[in-house]
Amino acid sequence: MEAPCSPPTAGKFVVVGGGIAGVTCAEQLAINFPSEDILLITASPVIKAVTNFKQVSKVLEEFDVEEQPSTMLENRFPNIKVIESGVKQLKSKEHCVLTEDGNQHIYKKLCLCAGAKPKLICEGNPYVLGIRDTDSAQEFQKQLTKAKRIMIIGNGGIALELVYEIEGCEVIWVIKDKAIGNTFFDAGAAEFLTSKLIDEKPEAKIAQKRTRYTTEGRKKETQARASAGNVGSALGPDWHEGLDLKGTKEFSHKIHIETMCEVKKIYLQEEFRISEKKSLTFPRDHHDQSVTTDKEIWPVYVELTNEKIYGCDFIVSATGVTPNTEPFLCGNNFDVGEDGGLKVDDHMHTSLPDIYAAGDICTAAWHPSPVWQQMRLWTQARQMGWYAAKCMAAASVGESIDMDFSFELFAHVTKFFNYKVVLLGKYNAQGLGSNHELLLRCTKGQEYIKAVLQNGRMMGAVLIGETDLEETFENLILNQMNLSAYGEDLLDPNIDIEDYFD
Repeated sequence: MEAPCSPPTAGKFVVVGGGIAGVTCAEQLAINFPSEDILLITASPVIKAVTNFKQVSKVLEEFDVEEQPSTMLENRFPNIKVIESGVKQLKSKEHCVLTEDGNQHIYKKLCLCAGAKPKLICEGNPYVLGIRDTDSAQEFQKQLTKAKRIMIIGNGGIALELVYEIEGCEVIWVIKDKAIGNTFFDAGAAEFLTSKLIDEKPEAKIAQKRTRYTTEGRKKETQARASAGNVGSALGPDWHEGLDLKGTKEFSHKIHIETMCEVKKIYLQEEFRISEKKSLTFPRDHHDQSVTTDKEIWPVYVELTNEKIYGCDFIVSATGVTPNTEPFLCGNNFDVGEDGGLKVDDHMHTSLPDIYAAGDICTAAWHPSPVWQQMRLWTQARQMGWYAAKCMAAASVGESIDMDFSFELFAHVTKFFNYKVVLLGKYNAQGLGSNHELLLRCTKGQEYIKAVLQNGRMMGAVLIGETDLEETFENLILNQMNLSAYGEDLLDPNIDIEDYFD
């Protein structure tokens, strides 16, 4: 029998998880309580630290993520003690965390920031690699050196990054949607980016065309799409004019996309031989130099739901993440969200006393601002970890605290294909139904701007390229000014809208 945990009188602030949310939370607690020990429990010898933090605007922030040895964190904050061990069990009634190394830690307030793990298309197959953050993408590039062909499954940011990074290897990219990057982009933005993969040469600028799409009169198509599981704005019939639509064929030296399908079955080499099925060669156009031959024998074969079969060296599963709640659920009555995360209220508090959660492990269960949504991204992990620490600090001294401003407006800045990408608010018209309209401006090879409007007010935007519009758009979304009077002029490149709205 393990010794029972002692009563929670003497406890400390304990944070579980060495990712961005956990480290940010521990640092913030260490600043708020310089004379108290803060425990950070992490299974990994390295922690992820935020470096080069820049507040770009009211809500937008940029920073780098750096892996550091945990000693660096302890040197920066002498009152943080890092415990390098996994969590074996949480005893919430006793306010006690048992770690794999046999120790137990009493807490007065606990924050769970154990992140999420990649959803693998199949467990335990040596040829299936899960990748969950873009920093592992570069690592992965090194493993590629011997591969002639790989298959990438998934359509989020990580799949997009990988496809762009990979060189000298055939890539078969399997997505369940019609267009790439569905998590972040509509089809128009996806095409803007894919043209970057086709072009080996800088494009001549084409005349700017602005088109206004309304979703009125397109209800049938929208419903048909929604029932097919695709949510998003229905684009007007001519949205692709002026863009080179090679996306579904081969859009770079060695990439082939299979759209609207998923993995049906995976065969190892021997199983495939016995099955006597036939696999396809890599689809190529007339002038392509081939990397592989028809006679190739592959370590692994994948059958897709569209009946096609391809062999490859390995499969990359980039199909999203599952909150890492495993060691905490047993014997504890947490409220869990539909996505498997621990539900938290607007003070990052779970359903159990003195237990908070932040980052990928949690599910925002408060009534959100109309222009914010949760996405499991670096930015939100940092914001949630920071805010959770503030809430824990306030609660422990009996003060109340207002919801942090970063939850007023969804804002994320990233890079795809070397373009700066800013996403604001309901950038894909998430949850707006069909009574919204899109304003677009696109200059091929340079910028793609989309504003999402509802009842004359801006609800979201996608800005690709160096547009310098993020602050203006952020303000327009936050102040909900009625823009009906401006109509299409809102995106007219000859009108400096910053002058109107600063």
